[in-house]
Amino acid sequence: MKNFDVIVVGSGIAGLNFALKSAEKSYRVLVITKSKIDDTGTRLAQGGIAAAIADYDHYKQHFNDTLEAGAFHNDKKAVTYLVKHGKEAIERLLEVGVKFNKKDGQLLLTREGGHRQRRVAFVADYTGLAIEEALVASVHKNKRITVLENTFVAELLIKNKKCYGVQILRDKKFENIFAKVTALATGGVGQIFEHTTNPGISTGDGLALAFRAGCKFKDLEFIQFHPTVFKFRGQTSFLISEAVRGEGAFLLNSKGKRFMVGKHPLAELAPRDIVARAIFEEEKNGSGFLDFRHKTTDYLQNRFPQIYKELAKSGFKMKKDLIPISPAAHYLCGGIKVDLKGKTSVKNLYAFGETACTGVHGANRLASNSLLEAIVFTNNVPKVNHSAFANRHSEFISESNHEILKPPQGGAQQVQDDATTTQKHQLAALRTNLQKTMWRNVGIVRNSTDLKKALKFAQSLLKKIHNAQTKESLELRNMAHAALLITKAALARKKSLGCHFTTI
Repeated sequence: MKNFDVIVVGSGIAGLNFALKSAEKSYRVLVITKSKIDDTGTRLAQGGIAAAIADYDHYKQHFNDTLEAGAFHNDKKAVTYLVKHGKEAIERLLEVGVKFNKKDGQLLLTREGGHRQRRVAFVADYTGLAIEEALVASVHKNKRITVLENTFVAELLIKNKKCYGVQILRDKKFENIFAKVTALATGGVGQIFEHTTNPGISTGDGLALAFRAGCKFKDLEFIQFHPTVFKFRGQTSFLISEAVRGEGAFLLNSKGKRFMVGKHPLAELAPRDIVARAIFEEEKNGSGFLDFRHKTTDYLQNRFPQIYKELAKSGFKMKKDLIPISPAAHYLCGGIKVDLKGKTSVKNLYAFGETACTGVHGANRLASNSLLEAIVFTNNVPKVNHSAFANRHSEFISESNHEILKPPQGGAQQVQDDATTTQKHQLAALRTNLQKTMWRNVGIVRNSTDLKKALKFAQSLLKKIHNAQTKESLELRNMAHAALLITKAALARKKSLGCHFTTI
């Protein structure tokens, strides 16, 4: 594999936009994804992208809503940068071909939790999918971008606090690829929890890679639990967009009462952490439900086509039935500490999107700010001196003389076999135990006793898989590292704030 100017790990909205922007600067770019290019968390995003672009709105109102949702723990400089560049983000997505819903040539805007104005641009109820498809199409057309699918990044190549590229596991072989800039855009950590809205690829790989590279982190204790995930036969399945409540759906308890009225001035549209805890409490005495029976069938089918179809598969009709819902792990508000350019504490290593922490989300993310953040902070490729890209081949470290080229934990350069069936079953069992442990002990409501149990489990798990050599074991090691980091951060914060709620 040849060397590149830029390596991007991850193929969601942040990774692909950064890749495209880098290619526009004539840089040679490699995008690496451990699954298919379109198997991302982005494609599951339903609601939309927030931006104060309407005449009745102003970026200062968006700023205030973002801070209130984040329990005023946000980095104000980062939030200001975010909300001021909302219009540019929308224009960028239109440029790559996203077909937002419009009426008479004007963007339609909806409202979601925590927003005091309609400012969320959307594509029906599959905005993320529309964005992902547009970005993927643009990437495939760009000759400066190479894509490696089904390729696992085992380690970052680090020496003297400087990143030189990545070590990959592909076709049972470890291989090193060098670049002047490496960007982590690996998404979230939802799969370390038993119940999550995240896809199977969201295993905290970016956090784990950054941890082993020596990066600094910020706000890892703030895990957002989405309030309204469809719950059927005792299991959560798919997310029901906040836009449903933005368009007038009610939250009812088992007695048919709107339980959010009186708990927050915005009622059903209160920030997510508040709604999630309220539903969590209601579940102790029964269930929580979404009620959209006061809308017409035509409206529901046209405005929320995917949600309507998915519910119908389980025998539920939005017009006639109360929809059972429950919270699930949804979004990592913290992450790898970066500046407004995406720089980490390791030279030549950047991070963007959910795996990064610019500080914009504070202690709880405002709805539909995630897609906005992903575009805003990747729209500007890092200003690297031209000399940093010149003579790139002569500056690369020789593969024949560098200790960082060894496979992880000093293992063989080539993996002789995949994990055996027995080993896969053992790894799957350990993975399930980790997910259950994290959900039970590092969930919506926490206490120090439970957090210490989770910490002990993660430490024990890391000892069991310290010599990871297969994709399955390497991924589980990443999950354990992510769980360890998050639990330690939660233990360090003694008082409740935002989506970190502790009773002791």
